[in-house]
Amino acid sequence: MSRSMIQTVCVTAAQMQEIETLLFDAGFPVAALMEKVAGRIGDYWLQRWDRSQQVGVLVGPGHNGGDALVVARELHLHGYDVGIYGPFERSKPLTADHGRYCRSLGIPWYRTWDELASSLGQANCQNSLLLDGLFGFGLDRPLVGDIATTVERINQSKIPVVSIDLPSGIHTDSGAVLGTAIRADTTLCLGLWKRACLQEAAQPYLGQVNLIDFDIPWANIVAVLGQPPPVQRLTPGRALQGLPLKRSPVAHKYTVGQLLIIAGSRQYVGAALLAGHGAVASGVGMVTLVVPESIRSLVVAQLPGALVMGAEETEGGAIATLPPDLSLDRYNAVACGPGLAQVDWLPQVLATTAPLLLDADGLNGITARQLKNRPGITVITPHPGEFRRLFPDLTGGHDGALGAAQATGAIVVLKGSKVAVAVGEHLWLNPDSTPALARGGSGDVLTGLMGGLMAQAAAQQNSEGLEPMTTAVTDAVLGAVWWHAQAGLYGHQRRTVLGVDPLELARCLDPALADYLAG
Repeated sequence: MSRSMIQTVCVTAAQMQEIETLLFDAGFPVAALMEKVAGRIGDYWLQRWDRSQQVGVLVGPGHNGGDALVVARELHLHGYDVGIYGPFERSKPLTADHGRYCRSLGIPWYRTWDELASSLGQANCQNSLLLDGLFGFGLDRPLVGDIATTVERINQSKIPVVSIDLPSGIHTDSGAVLGTAIRADTTLCLGLWKRACLQEAAQPYLGQVNLIDFDIPWANIVAVLGQPPPVQRLTPGRALQGLPLKRSPVAHKYTVGQLLIIAGSRQYVGAALLAGHGAVASGVGMVTLVVPESIRSLVVAQLPGALVMGAEETEGGAIATLPPDLSLDRYNAVACGPGLAQVDWLPQVLATTAPLLLDADGLNGITARQLKNRPGITVITPHPGEFRRLFPDLTGGHDGALGAAQATGAIVVLKGSKVAVAVGEHLWLNPDSTPALARGGSGDVLTGLMGGLMAQAAAQQNSEGLEPMTTAVTDAVLGAVWWHAQAGLYGHQRRTVLGVDPLELARCLDPALADYLAG
């Protein structure tokens, strides 16, 4: 087992407790684990922050506080100026032991936040750091009273915070804020990724997130989660499996995928164009767009490499009927929805046996029952509002995406700041994103990119038959989600968070991938 596989695993609080119990039952002492974890955190600290930084250590009553105390001890022994804030009268025995030893070393111990803040010199926040060890994973009660007030004051202090495992006050599974929570600049997640690290609710509190691996045996992980684990973090290695980076030297445009996009209306011309640009960037062999006749010439001018078919349209400029000579099943994949407006011919699209991607108005005109009865593979890409309309009885979020995938048989791509992809009983969570993607049209680019990769995957599967079609399409979907996020990050780095308009996003797709592969 490669240690890189650890990067894929996401756990709930209960699952992490089970895995740690297996360690302890096998004879690995709790005290030894605390020393090992704290040693890894100390190593991380020594590599990043020099001894000129004053360190304030926030200590809770549990083993998260014990971890913090061991780190405090080691930093003190390495010459850092360390002060401890420990407001709790009682703590777990091991934590109490470490606290007693820290006192014996002469490390200052403060009972109030004001005392610690004064010792750090709040006026010079750049020369101070806080290590948050108040509460770790498994917290399920809101922070209230004095500790809640203190957390708010810590957040107001502007002193950078490094949180152990999770910022204090964050629910391990949902990422919800329990009353109030530390706003960390860095979170050092211990052992395995906690689900909160990939939940939208927790993002404003996590800062930069890093995994501190402490060598959990893979057998223990499999014993609790199964093989493969049902919930996984989408890594670049996994995502790249879905990108057709190797081609036959005798490939031609009809062997590397034919994609049909049905999109656009007189009001939403841009949606069709952006989907087309995303598809072209995917490398698919042939892109065919069906758009209202009145915008056909405009689309041809912007996408000269695509075949553009004009369709009869309504008075409002939407597609009234699909072209009579259009054979949906001849394409390797079909993408339908961006900018369509309301149409009544969607059952005709649902009847195709080709892999079908539905987005935007392609979702607004159907029901969950229709998805279940589809003859081919279906991919849906709803944002939370569209998801609620399609699945009013589901809760949304990660569990809702899984429920929708199981109820319909579709691959569900739930969009948001952290995209979740549900396939059957399995869930992939993409850790990479940027608020630069919070622009109208970003999703249209994703539709085209994903459709293009699906068409290429289906074409390869049809010619080689090396894996089931569902597996090939799933790989393409995961690859598209990751690639789309990388393009957003690439554009963000070069043009700021404000500069990644959807056309720029499409233009960034290929250089972003090339940059990643070169690096």
